[in-house]
Amino acid sequence: MSDKIRFYSANEAYGEFSNFALYPVKVRGRMWPTSEHFFQSMKFKDENDLEQVRKAKSPMEAARIGRNRKRKLRRDWEGIKISVMKEAVLANFTQHDHLAELLISTGDAELIEHTPRDSYWGDGGNGRGKNMLGKILMEVIKSHPIPTNKPN
Repeated sequence: MSDKIRFYSANEAYGEFSNFALYPVKVRGRMWPTSEHFFQSMKFKDENDLEQVRKAKSPMEAARIGRNRKRKLRRDWEGIKISVMKEAVLANFTQHDHLAELLISTGDAELIEHTPRDSYWGDGGNGRGKNMLGKILMEVIKSHPIPTNKPN
């Protein structure tokens, strides 16, 4: 992989790869305003907490609620958070054709969530982070057939 595509802010180049990008998704029988709403809400088993996150006015508010440690996280969260993120990403890129086309257009480029604010999902701003979101996006390209409605 020689090309690197860095993304972070939803209103900048490749910002569509951000979970804060304003694309609603239907997952587990419910509509979520963004994939961030879905991801953050899955941290909780309590239906009231889950619904409060789902109904948050913005992805930033959903993230703030989801990061509030006064709320009880589900016990298995650390063990399932990657699979929940994969579910969120897959929903985004299978439910919005133009997102799928954008993701496919990146080819073999390395996708990097470039942010000093997160060294787990992102690169930590210095390239030393785990970049798990970028890795999941690249995995989705390779291992999941993403349907597009292009005519043959």
